[in-house]
Amino acid sequence: MKKIQTQLKTISKSLVSLSKQVEEITKQVDKLQPSKKAPAKRKKAVRKVAVRRKAAAPARRKAVPAKGKTVLDSVYNVIERSKKGATIVTLKTKTGLDSRQLSNALYKLSKKRMVYAKSRGLYMKK
Repeated sequence: MKKIQTQLKTISKSLVSLSKQVEEITKQVDKLQPSKKAPAKRKKAVRKVAVRRKAAAPARRKAVPAKGKTVLDSVYNVIERSKKGATIVTLKTKTGLDSRQLSNALYKLSKKRMVYAKSRGLYMKK
C-alpha cells in the first residue's frame, strides 16, 4: 500500500511539472503569433474602355437595408418573427434579396448556428 502511495505522489509531482511546462510553451507560442491586423486593401485594376463605346448607364444596385442593418440581420429578423419558420419565397419577398444573396445569407447564418433548415426550403430560428 505504501509503495502505491509513493508512486502516486511521484506521478502527481510529474503532472504538476508537465502542466507548468505546457503553460510556458503556450505563452511562448502566443508571443510568436502575430497580432490580428486588418488585411491591407487591394487596389482595383483599372479597365481600359474602347473609345467607340457609348457611356453605359450605371448598374442598378439593391437598396441597402435602413439603419445600417446588414443582409444577415434582415434575413434573421424575418426568420425570427415567423413562428412556423420562413420559406425561401417569403424571405425573398420580405427582404427583397435575389437568390444568390439569400442563399449566402442563409449559409452564413446556419454556420453561425443561428438558424437551421427544418426541411428543404424552410428555415427556423435556433
